[in-house]
Amino acid sequence: MKRFFLYFLSLLFSSFVSAQTTVPLYKNKNASIESRIEDLLKRMTIEEKILQMNQWTYGKNANANNIEASMKAVRPEIGSLIYRSINPVYKNQIQRKAMEQSRLGIPILMGFDVIHGYRTIFPIPLAQACSWNTDLVKDACSVAAKESKLSGVDWTFSPMVDVARDARWGRVAEGYGEDPYANAMFAVASIKGYQGNKLSDPYSIAACIKHYIGYSLSEGGRDYRYADVSAQTMWETFMPPYEAGVKAGAATLMSSFNDISGIPASANPYTLTEILKKRWKHDGFVVSDWGSVENLIPQGFAKDKKEAAWLSFMSGVEMDMVDNIYVEHLPQLVKEKKIPMSKIDEAVRRILRIKFRLGLFEQPYVVELPENERYYQPESMHIAEQLAAESMVLLKNNKQTLPVNKSVKRIALIGPMVKDSINIMGSWEGQGVPEAVETIYEGFEKEFNGKASLHYAKGCAFEGSDESGFEEAVNTAMQSDVIIVCIGEMKKWSGENASRSTIALPVIQERLVSALKKTGKPIVLILSNGRPLELGNLENLSDAILEIWQPGIAGGSAVAGMVSGRLNPSGKLAITFPLTTGQIPTYYNMRQSARPKLGGYQDIPTEPKYVFGYGLSYTSFTYGDVKLSATRFSKNQKITASVEVTNSGAMDGKETLLWFIADPVASITRPMKELKFFEKKELKTGERKIFTFEIDPMRDLSFPDANGMRRLESGDYYLIVNGQKIKFELID
Repeated sequence: MKRFFLYFLSLLFSSFVSAQTTVPLYKNKNASIESRIEDLLKRMTIEEKILQMNQWTYGKNANANNIEASMKAVRPEIGSLIYRSINPVYKNQIQRKAMEQSRLGIPILMGFDVIHGYRTIFPIPLAQACSWNTDLVKDACSVAAKESKLSGVDWTFSPMVDVARDARWGRVAEGYGEDPYANAMFAVASIKGYQGNKLSDPYSIAACIKHYIGYSLSEGGRDYRYADVSAQTMWETFMPPYEAGVKAGAATLMSSFNDISGIPASANPYTLTEILKKRWKHDGFVVSDWGSVENLIPQGFAKDKKEAAWLSFMSGVEMDMVDNIYVEHLPQLVKEKKIPMSKIDEAVRRILRIKFRLGLFEQPYVVELPENERYYQPESMHIAEQLAAESMVLLKNNKQTLPVNKSVKRIALIGPMVKDSINIMGSWEGQGVPEAVETIYEGFEKEFNGKASLHYAKGCAFEGSDESGFEEAVNTAMQSDVIIVCIGEMKKWSGENASRSTIALPVIQERLVSALKKTGKPIVLILSNGRPLELGNLENLSDAILEIWQPGIAGGSAVAGMVSGRLNPSGKLAITFPLTTGQIPTYYNMRQSARPKLGGYQDIPTEPKYVFGYGLSYTSFTYGDVKLSATRFSKNQKITASVEVTNSGAMDGKETLLWFIADPVASITRPMKELKFFEKKELKTGERKIFTFEIDPMRDLSFPDANGMRRLESGDYYLIVNGQKIKFELID
């Protein structure tokens, strides 16, 4: 009997030990993600759940627009941190705290604004769109993802796909221009670049499409303001890039600051729940923009923080960025039964899903590599230079001023941008450092070494009224064969909270160019800026204009290569350049006027200076006749459009073909034309290539109504390609 009793006790002890050592289901990497989520949810307290729904900050605040009194001490249960350090050691220390000091060991999601590069800084997104090279943009985002991941960042607040048509709005620099389709295609490319084949890949990070939605329609181009967005405009202009991004697998979205026709974006159940979660079936989560939950109070939508928390959460914002309102008020709202626990569980479920998909439960730490093994790798720098080059747009080239003749032996480099290493990176420059930037001057030194001598004068600052440097600039120009004038915007003039009443450059810069014009030497204007510019008299003062945007750390070689002719410009504008600020808004796909020949301005032309899709090359391309496989077809048929393009010039080059559709009569009036497809190809001198576009009626000819439902109507349509307009008919 005693032996049996001892045996029974040993079995009980073994069962107890086994129970204590059994790995919980949520830690079993072989179990399905959904089953792991449910197991973890059952184990979490309400405090642990709500902490997962909050994001705090770690590291020095690099964005002056994000005001904070002090950084909170990191709690191991926090859901996410904005991680501003570049040191993976610190990331691992924080993560170890979460994994080892919290009750359940839930990893922290580290986020950062990786907008156009992490340490290797690429051209601003607006410039990238002008490359029309989605593969190259995808590659750049892959580089940014790898550098971010190796430095401790798991999540980027990018891409921004706000269709922007008001250049006064500073954040026009952060998106892909004025066209919905272009924004959609670059959204897909960037998401694939950041997230790779799957989120758990070693160098993948989660993407976040922003700012959802209508943010770029802020009144007068003033940031954070009211946006009067009609239902029709929302669906046909602003929704397409977000829908494309969600379908491409974007892990997260960010709700915006703006008030959408009376309902703020961060408390809008129609956009956040009805569309995003129910209609589009997005199963990731939404994070508020910085403090946008608390912003509901000054917007007049919530009376206090508690109500702001309730409105935002119930509308579909799962994670509160930095204002701590969810931590402070959700527990009481649950206690008062104003928020059901099922809603809390669903929000946490979405956040955990992304953490599981990222593989953070299996690999919460990052390999601690030195900086020289993380940044500026040869392939990364090659992509940076190529993207900078393909983003640049040749706006003017009278008498073939560019490329410079080989007989040119003395080059004057003049202007505040020549030796600049800060502003040339643009706003939201990630963790970029000026020391890594190749300036325009340095690019010219490499390009023209042994070919021509360089002579530099700053001339003037970006702004102000000091003309004391003009004399030196003029003397320098007089001793040279050609004048390269490098002017433009400081980085703080575009980006967040950088609205401007005029898109013209400060007068001091025009005065400098005017003084140089008197020398009689040819003037090449190099423009570096984060938005379209009102060029005014600058256009008349110059013989050639090269728009380089804010090209990033490899811009110097790209600019010099364009000037020398080593590189051939291939960029085309993804946004219209107005003739004057007073023309805003002006964009290519406006609707037709009731009186097309009347109603324009009395004091200036109605046409903009440089239209969407404009861009010159050093070579010429000859187009054959556009051919359609059928000119009359039914709604369930597809047809193919094709055109032969020949490089008929004396230099190899790349050509981008933009395919537009026009629907002249519809039950809801349509824009005069709409971009439906684009393709970029390289053609050697004398080479011919066929560009093709398969027209799918439902995809390319239908349009949304005010509820987002697609309408496909029979009737006449036009295909517009490079000045050719071909009529075809869709029948029932």
